Amino acid sequence: MEKGDPKETSRRESLTWTVLGYQSPYPGSGGATPGYLLEGSGHRILVDCGSGVLSQLGRYVQPWELDAVWLSHLHHDHLADFFVLQYALQTEIRLGKRKQPLPVFAPTEPERWGKQLSYRDAVRLHPIGEERTWKHGEMQVACFRTEHPVPCYAMDIQWRGKRILYGADAGPETDWERADPEPDLFICEGTFLDRDASHRSSGHHTVKEAAEAAERIGARRLLLTHLYPGYSRREIEAEAKTYYSGDLLLAEIGCRVRLI
Repeated sequence: MEKGDPKETSRRESLTWTVLGYQSPYPGSGGATPGYLLEGSGHRILVDCGSGVLSQLGRYVQPWELDAVWLSHLHHDHLADFFVLQYALQTEIRLGKRKQPLPVFAPTEPERWGKQLSYRDAVRLHPIGEERTWKHGEMQVACFRTEHPVPCYAMDIQWRGKRILYGADAGPETDWERADPEPDLFICEGTFLDRDASHRSSGHHTVKEAAEAAERIGARRLLLTHLYPGYSRREIEAEAKTYYSGDLLLAEIGCRVRLI
């Protein structure tokens, strides 16, 4: 994990995952709900766009400089700032800073939110599913459904032999073995501690379940995210290390993982 000057550009080609927000179901003080910047193959892609994410994005890239947005699912903690991003893009197109609509790759259900993703000449929706692989330069993105109350897609991202598996929101019945084993980086939600498992809503992992899943698929590195802001990082880390023997990271705003 790296932290440093957000404006500093890597001198070597790499696949980089930067945390812009990681809390759920709401942001703690000064925090943000899930959102990440994926950089690789000359592309800059925003993955999910929760509450507070847009203000963090500007530390690394301006909205008009994005090449795409990927939304794993249409729940508010992963979506809230996307509608503000639409306004930003519309403004910058009017000012001539951007010429083309920004593509957003996302599910179309629930329909109430899906039909609002395209926006004038600023954003164009590209529906996602399990039937194909998308390319951004040399990066390839394949999707598969997770266990969640609405259509939600994990993303298996590959680039020059390196792999990132972004789990989005996922319950314990999610079949992680559908992706290739031993990802270099597995980003998995650990919304609840195991002691609170009986109080969770459906379609979410506990920290224990996330750690067990990472161990089971042989993830080289686990980045725990989607964390309830009421927990201490110490207790999250202690539970995860009981069940996962690899390189463990806890998400925080500004942390960057670079795969070379």
